[in-house]
Amino acid sequence: MGLFSKKSTPEPVLAPAAPRAVSLPTGERGAFAPIGDILRLAVESNASDIHLTVGSPPVFRINGALIRLETRALFAEDTDNFARDLANGTQIHALQTEGSVDFAMTHDGRNRFRVSLYKQKGTTAMAMRLLPKRMLAMDEIGLPPIASELIRMPRGLVLVTGPTGSGKTTTLAAMLNAINASLGDHIVTIEDPVEYIHEHQSGMVNQREVGTDVPSFPEGLRRTLRQDPDVILVGEMRDLETMETAIRAAETGHLVFSTLHTTGAGRTVDRIVDSFPSHQQEQIRVQLSTNLKAVISQLLVPRIDRPGRIAVFEIMVNTHAVAALIRDNKTFRIATEIQTGAKVGMVTIEQSLVDLYLAGIIAREEVFSKAQDPELAAQLLAGRESRR
Repeated sequence: MGLFSKKSTPEPVLAPAAPRAVSLPTGERGAFAPIGDILRLAVESNASDIHLTVGSPPVFRINGALIRLETRALFAEDTDNFARDLANGTQIHALQTEGSVDFAMTHDGRNRFRVSLYKQKGTTAMAMRLLPKRMLAMDEIGLPPIASELIRMPRGLVLVTGPTGSGKTTTLAAMLNAINASLGDHIVTIEDPVEYIHEHQSGMVNQREVGTDVPSFPEGLRRTLRQDPDVILVGEMRDLETMETAIRAAETGHLVFSTLHTTGAGRTVDRIVDSFPSHQQEQIRVQLSTNLKAVISQLLVPRIDRPGRIAVFEIMVNTHAVAALIRDNKTFRIATEIQTGAKVGMVTIEQSLVDLYLAGIIAREEVFSKAQDPELAAQLLAGRESRR
């Protein structure tokens, strides 16, 4: 029997390479393997995430599927020991008093993980995201060419959106790395936690962690405005105050990048506007119509040409027509503008999916399951196939 057994989830199109075995005790009450062994095995297995919770063996996410280690289930003392090995005293205190704590850590001097410790059913659990060892270039990620123009804008707000685990952090890291390498700007980030570590290159990068360097996103953003930044990264626009301050920073001459857990440009604009009280919403629409420069929405889709997943993008650029739709509260028509905006670099998620399918990279069923408008995807696919 192999080291892994599959949970009852759809099997990836291509199975991941089998990881090397590691000694994990299975005695009924024996001490479990050190957390370092589990982290190393995750790296060797190309896992994107690790889940450790009482009552289940350790679980890895590989190519989008959950894979259980074939060993005994974890006990409460196991996960408590793991937490003490990973976290410092302040973080353990936050876990005990607040129920959860997030931070980033480096293991073996080279593998970086984003860690979320949390309480469930009175016991300790954790989810760990393995971050790529090197910063990917924008073309390696598959970002459309318009991204190279977005990073050169002197001011404005650029949002990268998508569900949790869709690669938003990696996309932003690639964009900031390109700015840092070639444009000589001062970049300040406010993150929770700091994930990718940026070295000073042509530009200068100062990274501030919420809870360590600054008390909160909005307070960190306000302080950043006094630190002579050219480019600001706000790790996530979680609340109204952060949104308001980010829009103001873009308005006052800074290039601001941030993320939202939304899908599609129209829904992203609606999410921001709806976060404000009704008496402020008209003003926010006007501000967004002039300061929001682009929305990049993305998903990760399983590949069929080789193991792994690939990012699929929708790009909205704020043209005069799009700005008018935002200002006039007609965001439902933004999708149509994206469909006809290829000349200025816009692309729909449906176009991206069809392109990847016709290139033999993703399966046909992914085109329709991931499309926001399956009917549009079918029309695009039929038209492209008829011309082949």
